[in-house]
Amino acid sequence: MLAEALSRIGADVAATFDALLPVPGDARARLYEAIRYAALGGGKRLRPLLLVATAEMYGVDRAAALRAACAVEAVHCYSLIHDDLPCMDDDALRHAKPTLHLAYDEATAVLAGDALQAFAFEVLADPDHFGDPFVRAELVLVLARAAGPAGMVGGQALDIAAETSTFDLAQVTRLQQLKTGALLAAAVEMGAVLGHVQAEGRRHLRGYAHDIGLAFQIADDLLDHEGDEGRAGKALRKDAEAGKQTFVSLLGADRAREQARLLVDQAIAHLASHGAEADLLRAIARYIVERDH
Repeated sequence: MLAEALSRIGADVAATFDALLPVPGDARARLYEAIRYAALGGGKRLRPLLLVATAEMYGVDRAAALRAACAVEAVHCYSLIHDDLPCMDDDALRHAKPTLHLAYDEATAVLAGDALQAFAFEVLADPDHFGDPFVRAELVLVLARAAGPAGMVGGQALDIAAETSTFDLAQVTRLQQLKTGALLAAAVEMGAVLGHVQAEGRRHLRGYAHDIGLAFQIADDLLDHEGDEGRAGKALRKDAEAGKQTFVSLLGADRAREQARLLVDQAIAHLASHGAEADLLRAIARYIVERDH
């Protein structure tokens, strides 16, 4: 079930981006080609899958869910473009390809990231995509909160601070809740928004998302510690070389692995009120700690 879902969401996201981001016949062509290089360039598409799986659990049309999923993925792609820049992590590989600033240039990379962020909110605010104005407004609010200083960008600021400070477990947890967890949580919540689930009815989904977000980062830290760069498609062990604290450095590999499994069990327990319609969300939670890249 999960392998098929991952394959399908990858193809659907690529097709949706392809349709929404045609290359114009003017001097902006290079910018659009760079945007497409990042947006159509692969990746696990975990955030789109979480959004679509949650939305379909509530009977939402898949085409509408895919448009919202591409908005979340656009924000994720922009964050990776900027994260890879020389002023941030200065990475050379992403998804086994040259990072955007190396494939194009730094100025184009900055503009492509800026454009993808704006594009995400254009998609969500377009009445041709989502007819209900209340749904549009809430989708925009959920994603904006998750992407901004109280979410992903705030987490990146903490990550920069971690280069020159010693973070304890609580601080590392907070950093990763913002940098990684916020956008994963937004994907789940936006799926429920599309399904017209009121805020109080999403509490269990927020719990699920919180737990898989931390489990995802612990699994990432374990892969960075002991994974294979060829399978990862990017440089590994950079945090250790930079002296940054991670879940693995603070807990040790065995305790970190056990903590990730406990978080997955907790995440699945949050879905106890659902039946078979939540099986894909359960499978995604297990995949987060079982993946090898």
